[in-house]
Amino acid sequence: MKFALMHQHVQVAILDLDDARITNIDSIQAPDHFPLGVMSMKGRPDVRELDSWLNDRSIPDTRDGLNRLSQKPNILDSYALSLSDHYWLRPEGLPLSWDAINFFHNDFSTELGDLLFGRMSADIHQMSPDATTDGWLKKRWLKGKQVKALGFQTELQLSPNSRYLLKAGSGIQQEPFNEVIASAIMERLKMPHVHYSLAFLDSQPYSVCENFLTDRTELVTAWMVLNSRPMQPEDTTFSHLLKTCQDLGMPDMRVDIEKMLTLDYIIANGDRHYNNFGFVRNAKTLKWLGFAPIFDSGTSLWHNKETIGQDSDSKAFELSQREQLDLVSDLSWQPTDLENLETQIKEIFRSPYIQEARSDAIAKAVLKRAKYARKKNFL
Repeated sequence: MKFALMHQHVQVAILDLDDARITNIDSIQAPDHFPLGVMSMKGRPDVRELDSWLNDRSIPDTRDGLNRLSQKPNILDSYALSLSDHYWLRPEGLPLSWDAINFFHNDFSTELGDLLFGRMSADIHQMSPDATTDGWLKKRWLKGKQVKALGFQTELQLSPNSRYLLKAGSGIQQEPFNEVIASAIMERLKMPHVHYSLAFLDSQPYSVCENFLTDRTELVTAWMVLNSRPMQPEDTTFSHLLKTCQDLGMPDMRVDIEKMLTLDYIIANGDRHYNNFGFVRNAKTLKWLGFAPIFDSGTSLWHNKETIGQDSDSKAFELSQREQLDLVSDLSWQPTDLENLETQIKEIFRSPYIQEARSDAIAKAVLKRAKYARKKNFL
């Protein structure tokens, strides 16, 4: 079946699809609007890379709660629409417009999210951004007024029609607390970031954050940027990313990326990979607007470890967070005020889920790492 790959109102190409897999690029209308990173060495979009890009938009098989569905959602049922970018697929001959169906402006079904959260078992309508939200933790999108209607036991300050992502935890349910702690630390570090709130529903903790993207802006992940240019033999992944950003016409990204690496060292983030940080651009003009505010920091603070304080593995540029901190060329931007950081962390952790001894150990370990990162600038 033929589909038009659309970027907002722009028809990018005509594609042949077989059961949500791209098998052929039939024709190209707007090559500059292809998703970044799908071009071959010859400068033509590669079918396999484009198919991989589309496949990455679907819910991963590892998603918590996916077993409640009789079958995995087909992203074509929601035209592959997302709240992270402005791409979508229009079936041939179907008179659809971006203005009429995009999730930034229009209502969407909540039934898929309900089912993933264990709240219903009936047939579902899949016209929902939940069908194109990645990650393995249980999560869903809702408008602010819909979040409040769920009956959280926590008072939340939400805009009625803004889009919010709700995300659960795993194991001892530490991840939602971690998101809030990371937000608090980034406030101290004066880093642009997504603000997370902690809320309880049916006694379960969730993190709640507003979508930082709009009907004009979209996220381009670091993976897409890295994949858009061949890496030279003399480059590391870190230097290749910085060079590629420069080649694409972005402002200097080194300071922003180094701040993220510093944060990840302080919070022992073991899951900062190339798809959960990136860059924001204007979806219409394709103009780069800068580094995306930091988001998705929940898989940190030794969330699944019994022993607290050891250095953590890294999924990005080096094998460990300590080695990644060595990539940071300048730490002088860090504020010197760490007063009450331990107290703040322990206060956020205060709940039946996190034992006091664990909370105390994490707070002490974070303060120690923050002091080390600050001191390292003067070594």
